Amino acid sequence: MKQGIHPDYHPVVFQDAATGKQFLTRSTATSTRTVEWPTPQGVQTLPLIVVDVTSDSHPFWTGSARHIDSAGQVEKFRRRYG
Repeated sequence: MKQGIHPDYHPVVFQDAATGKQFLTRSTATSTRTVEWPTPQGVQTLPLIVVDVTSDSHPFWTGSARHIDSAGQVEKFRRRYG
């Protein structure tokens, strides 16, 4: 890799705004907010990024997704244009 052209890739804590669940990952994103995160080397202060939707609150992953009644839509179409 070329030196000096890549952004800083570091540990970051993301937090779901709806549920409050936090998870640690690596990212180039930064934030002025910080959080104390326990690691095997001890507690570290890491950047905290709050996001609106994660797999913890997304309807598809939580099972609360709405399903469209396609059979009812077909019957409605046939009544209207049949």
